Order: sequence, then structure tokens, then C-alpha cells
Amino acid sequence: MSLQAIVIGASAGGVHALLQVLPALPADFPAAILVVVHVPPRRDNALVALLAEKCRLTVKEAEDKEPIMPGTIYMGPPDYHLLVESDGTIALSSDEVVNHSRPAIDVLFESAADAYAERLAGVIMTGANHDGAKGLRAVCDAGGRAFVQAPATAEVAYMPEVALAACPTARTVDLEDMPSVFEEMWEK
Repeated sequence: MSLQAIVIGASAGGVHALLQVLPALPADFPAAILVVVHVPPRRDNALVALLAEKCRLTVKEAEDKEPIMPGTIYMGPPDYHLLVESDGTIALSSDEVVNHSRPAIDVLFESAADAYAERLAGVIMTGANHDGAKGLRAVCDAGGRAFVQAPATAEVAYMPEVALAACPTARTVDLEDMPSVFEEMWEK
């Protein structure tokens, strides 16, 4: 079964990492990409506009109940958890913070693993806490593919290191190689 979605989690240093990876993807990239970056709980998310200006794919802030479409990058909005429903739609939640964050990476990854199973790839990037490790493990357990930014290429190595400890079968990828690895997933 082919992949349908990629989930990406990042924290400290994540803006720089995403700006290296997402703009490099082609306009005809065939998957949906859902992204959680730990952002302050204010009403505007400048990262959406910044990425939209630089990416060939559509970049938007995720909206509750909207269908997940291929070739679109969905950013988790500030102060809401981003979840994937089994019917292929987005759900936003203001439930309690998880791992000191809302949106939390684990929440996205676990819900996406339930919805997509082996049709999902999870990617953990730079960051300073353990959010995402449990979620990446859920992606692996559901039969999905797991990728972790090589700690040596991360601005803050802690999150990738913890993710690799939780999911030792994950493939470690240097930041500059991630766009080509994403494209390779659909060429096989």
C-alpha cells in the first residue's frame, strides 16, 4: 500500500529546519503533509505565511473538519492540538497540554498512525524536549515509516535523540537529504 501522508514534528530550531525541507519539495508532491511546531499560544502564526511564500505546495493553517488533501501542507494552529480523524479529516482540540505543548507532536502522530497505519511516514526534527518520541513509536507500531533528523544536523539534538531511543528502527537522515528522501518514498 502506498503512503498517503507525512507527519512532521519540530520544536527549537524547527523553523530553520522546515525552511530547508518544505520549499525543496516539488509542486506535484503526492502526499498530504501535517506539521506541528511548538509555537506560542497567540492568535497569528507567522510560520504559515513564511512557508506559503517559499513553498511550491499549498501551505495553510489546519481547520477543524476539513478534508485532508494531497499536495497540501497543514500547519497545526497555535493553542490547538492537530489530529487526524479516521475519515481523512482534520480535528482541532483544545484539550489539556501534552508534553508542555498545545499543539503537541505526540497527539498528531498517534492520531495519524491510527488513521493511516502503514500509509504514513513520521518525521521528527530538531527540538529540546521529548514530545514526538511516543508518537513516532506509534507510527512504527502501526506499520508506518519513521524518520529522524540526524542529531548532528539538528540545531537542538535532544528531540531526535529521544525519538531514536523510542524507535530504534527509524531511519536517520541529514537535514539537507530530507527532501530527496521524501520524494524517494513515492518513487518505489
